[in-house]
Amino acid sequence: MRAARMHGYKQPLRIDDVPVPEPGPGEVLIKVRATGICRSDFQLTDGYFPLELDFPYIPGHEVAGEVAQLGANVPASAGLSEGDPVVINPAWGDGTCRQCHEGNEQLCTGSGGWIGFGPPGGFAEYVTAPCRHLIRIDPNAGMEPRYLAPLVDAGLTPYRGMKKIRDVGRLGPGRTVVVSGIGGLGSYGVQYARLLGDGATVVAFARDEDKLAVARQNGADHTVNTRGKTPDQVRADLMELTGRGEIDAALDCSGAPQSLELNAALLAAEGTLVSVGLMGQHVEFPVFSFVSGERTFSGSFWGNHNDLTEVLALAGQGRIKHTVTPVGLDDINDGLDALARGDAIGRQVVVFD
Repeated sequence: MRAARMHGYKQPLRIDDVPVPEPGPGEVLIKVRATGICRSDFQLTDGYFPLELDFPYIPGHEVAGEVAQLGANVPASAGLSEGDPVVINPAWGDGTCRQCHEGNEQLCTGSGGWIGFGPPGGFAEYVTAPCRHLIRIDPNAGMEPRYLAPLVDAGLTPYRGMKKIRDVGRLGPGRTVVVSGIGGLGSYGVQYARLLGDGATVVAFARDEDKLAVARQNGADHTVNTRGKTPDQVRADLMELTGRGEIDAALDCSGAPQSLELNAALLAAEGTLVSVGLMGQHVEFPVFSFVSGERTFSGSFWGNHNDLTEVLALAGQGRIKHTVTPVGLDDINDGLDALARGDAIGRQVVVFD
């Protein structure tokens, strides 16, 4: 099979011919139809994550395909047959720690991991995965692999983050929620602010007019280009657009320090800031304003199995829009470079014929 592999950090991926993997006991061989290109894929190749990889290594964690072969001991209860369309739930907990027993395998504190960040990923024509981490897709649902693949991260991660905002009561009529960073995640995050917002005013922050146009198409009531603006200038924009110069909640999909600090500066009393992005390393917030106003900051990482099934259900109902650019495996480095520059609109997806 053909695979895009890392041969070291800070190097372009190489397209290599490698053997098709054999599924082990309880595993399934998947013929990959589509794999999303995430900014974290670029960060992996750039050495951002504290991981020890055995090179050469195949990245790629947003995988949609079809069952090619069942390994030994795959139980009938898995409900899988050759030819079934599937997506891979990328968070592989070890099933032993408290987080796994709570259903949050993406937070595993044991020996778990994530496909594409340890176990070989989906930038290849075939990949293996444990059967329990596959979700079968109704073949009659009409969902194409290029749209399914991004849902397991770009579509999943902001969904969990927006649920956190909803669950602490910061959405609803008369409230303002910001989605900041309209890239692969933010283009979905705006939609979840609309779907879960219960009448909240949805505002998108970005530094690119093309990305803000996507946000408007996906349901944002207002957009603000924050490039080069101070918090006071953005506050003035909000006052003009919404009648308020503060916000009740923000879902930050970039994780850049300047973005997080801007959102924190705009939070109303009891406001909440949830970050799902990972562009920076450190951020500073004013302690007094957070304590005296009972403001909160939290991280939200990926999503669990139930979160993903909910996202897939929304997609199956036609309630999620996709902004997808298909690319060939041979062009994968161009896609990673576009992410590094911040030029990608929506999600780039490697599509296998």
